[in-house]
This record gives sequence, structure tokens and C-alpha cells, in this order.
Amino acid sequence: MTAMEFLESPLLAAVPGLVHGFGLRFPGPREDARSAARVAFAGRGTVYFLRQVHGCEVATPPWTEPPSADGSITEGPGSILAIETADCLPVLIVDPVARRVAAAHAGWRGTAKEVARRAVESLLAAGSRVDDLIAALGPSNGPCCYEVGPDVEEAFGAEGARFFVPGRSARKHLDVAAANRAQLLDAGVRADRLDVLSLCTQCRPDLFFSYRRDGAQAGRMISVIGFARPS
Repeated sequence: MTAMEFLESPLLAAVPGLVHGFGLRFPGPREDARSAARVAFAGRGTVYFLRQVHGCEVATPPWTEPPSADGSITEGPGSILAIETADCLPVLIVDPVARRVAAAHAGWRGTAKEVARRAVESLLAAGSRVDDLIAALGPSNGPCCYEVGPDVEEAFGAEGARFFVPGRSARKHLDVAAANRAQLLDAGVRADRLDVLSLCTQCRPDLFFSYRRDGAQAGRMISVIGFARPS
């Protein structure tokens, strides 16, 4: 089987015992990509996928069947949280002190529903301190390409107007990474502990799938985070 390749966040890579990555495009059907992710982390933990529904619910493994949710949280070694994207934004968060992690899938709907903030709130409810959190935002459809309609602007309301920029046509473009970065900052995550991988999935067919560019045949990238099981 072809090995899955990942991009890393320098901030997350510095956390001892943490495994993470923002997956690149992987040849073959989605189930092959999931299998490759499981192989990549075999011996280090169980990879837990979600049934993503563009919402803001946060689930906690273990589970045998993926729950309908767009965020997950776990603590301790051996559980690897997975998010699948093809233009939406993967959000990875770690508490290196309490050894908790969270992951979120943030498209425009999930962003409008503040799924990244919900992930932070779930960590805090579990006992984490916000000053300990480190977060990274992965590749997504960038403001250069993410054209949206007035229904999206309406979903964000007046407060979210700052995340829309002029596009090439009458429609505006959404900066989904900036919107999620603002959510994390508003939730208390420190700016110096927040990493943004500013790569546009639609602009880079050599690296990423893009639903906007490729349509229904687009595959999915897999992003993961968790503490490795001791060897």
C-alpha cells in the first residue's frame, strides 16, 4: 500500500509524544485512504473517524461506529483523532500538560456554528487550561478561491463580515482560516501558540483534493492528532 504523506505544524511537532499531520492527497478511494492512515499509525494508536455532518457536535472515543459529529476530543495515549477534508479546514488542538487533544472539521457551516470554539470549550470542560493549549489550522480553500453566496454571508451575520473579501465577480470570498483563527483567539488561545498553514486546496492540485475544483470525484485528505501509545 502507498504510504500516506503529511504536512506538519512546527508548533505541534515540538510537543513530546504527540503524533499529528495534515494529510496530502492519496490515490484511490476514500476507504483506501482511511486504511492507509490506520497503517501509518499502527502500533501508536487507534485512528477514530467521524461521520462528518457540517455541524458543531464534539464526540469522545472510543466508538465502533463513527458518530455524527464534526469535532472529537480525547486524552492520554493510544487514541488518534481523524478529520477528513477536501476544501474545509482541519483544526488540531493539543493540551501538552494534561495530554488531551481535539480535532475539528470546519467548513463554512461548521465555522458559522463555531465548531472550533466548541472544541476548545470541550477541552476546558475536561479540565484543560486555555493558556496550555496549542492549535494548528491546516490547508483549506483559501480566500483567493472560496467564492460564496449571500446565504453564507447571512449565516455569519454582521460580526462575521470581516471574514469576507472581494472576489473576481460580484460574489465575495470567505477567509475560513481567518474566521477560525479568530474563534480560537476569542476562546482564549494565545496568538503565539496558534499555527496557520496558509495553503489553498483549490490552488494546489499537486498536493490536495478540492471539492470546489474537482466536484464529486474529489477524494479526501486526512488530518490526525493524538498521543502515541508507548512502544
